[in-house]
Amino acid sequence: MAFDFGAISAYIIGLAVLFVFWKIFTKPFKWLIRLVVNGILGGLLLYIINSIGFAGLTIDINIITSLIAGILGIPGVILLFVLQLIL
Repeated sequence: MAFDFGAISAYIIGLAVLFVFWKIFTKPFKWLIRLVVNGILGGLLLYIINSIGFAGLTIDINIITSLIAGILGIPGVILLFVLQLIL
């Protein structure tokens, strides 16, 4: 039984190409998943703070606060709360 080095090299090159495509296409999905999770957690925390009225303050929900809470997540809601305390 003889080894066909052309076929073996084709398999190796094919696996390398698949690996490169895997690395290229999975990175945006990780970023998208992180953005969705941050948005859900930020929105949930914003809802909880408004429901409880923590320290007598509430944060109005509008497009700007929703974007900040959605993109930054929990740190964004904390930022909004601190800004509400200061202003």
